[in-house]
Amino acid sequence: MVNESGLIQNTPKGLYCPLAEVYIDPQKPVAKALITHGHSDHAVLGHRYYLCTKLTEAVIKLRLGSFIQTQVVEFGEKITINNVQFSFHPAGHIPGSAQIRIEHKGEVWVITGDYKTEPDKVSGNYELLKCNTFITETTFALPIYQWQPQAHTMTEILNWYTYNLSFGKSTIILAYALGKSQRIIQNIPDEIPVYTHTTVEDTNKALREGGLKLRKTIQINSRVSKKDIQRGITLAPSSIINTPLIKALESPVFGYASGWMALNRFRKQQIATAGFVLSDHVDWNELNQVVGDCGAENVWLMHGYTKEFKQHLMSKGKNAIDIGSHFQLKTGEVQLPEEED
Repeated sequence: MVNESGLIQNTPKGLYCPLAEVYIDPQKPVAKALITHGHSDHAVLGHRYYLCTKLTEAVIKLRLGSFIQTQVVEFGEKITINNVQFSFHPAGHIPGSAQIRIEHKGEVWVITGDYKTEPDKVSGNYELLKCNTFITETTFALPIYQWQPQAHTMTEILNWYTYNLSFGKSTIILAYALGKSQRIIQNIPDEIPVYTHTTVEDTNKALREGGLKLRKTIQINSRVSKKDIQRGITLAPSSIINTPLIKALESPVFGYASGWMALNRFRKQQIATAGFVLSDHVDWNELNQVVGDCGAENVWLMHGYTKEFKQHLMSKGKNAIDIGSHFQLKTGEVQLPEEED
């Protein structure tokens, strides 16, 4: 669907503000891009100019190249482009993630990017923004997705680690290198050593250089002994399976941390021996709470269960518009997105 009018339009390249001639998280190269966060499905290579937060800049320069042209904006800072006012506000999704507020002649739109409302020690605290039109993700917009508090899930992880340690096994948590890994790392007690795969440690380094305070981690290399690794917790991407790194581990056991672990079929499909339900997105209850509290007359839905959530909102009398989905519920088998957990 392409919206032909309004402050924001949904175009083949992505969300577009014609008055300011800028795109938000465009999927194809454009002249000016406002980036909500550093995941690869929101920040792509090829834009002439990137506007983002400092931590997002650190991440996208690591992932896309140090040569890209960026401008950093602080949370809450107001920037005017062609008489349209833009500001970035904490989204709570991953380090540096932002919602983007757009205002023109008293009309306010908010584009959430990806977000969650529970604080996690690394991603900043979500800020509720009042608006006329709310453009929200719907990654987990079904009643089956209702998260336990983070403290509950971290206790499960730490209990599993203690069990593994008692049997001389190495605990490996499989998690995305950006966001989920730092969240888990920061919630592991200081007395437990934390080891990292190169991909995770490179991301840690970029975020630290960008200003994120993150506890000490040790990158796995030939100088780190198997016994040392076995006494701690290792964070690594799922791509390490069947790689030489496995040889550096003493009796490894794997646990997968993802919101998709709420579905039994994903637990069965994964190579991990344990699945921990830990998502960096709003669940069903949080999503409904935010949609109600933001006061928007219009709600645009993207990235996820858009059709299902549209039906739900319309049954409540809301004006909801489906502007696109990454996957369809009716297929029966939702594919695990690369960075959508």
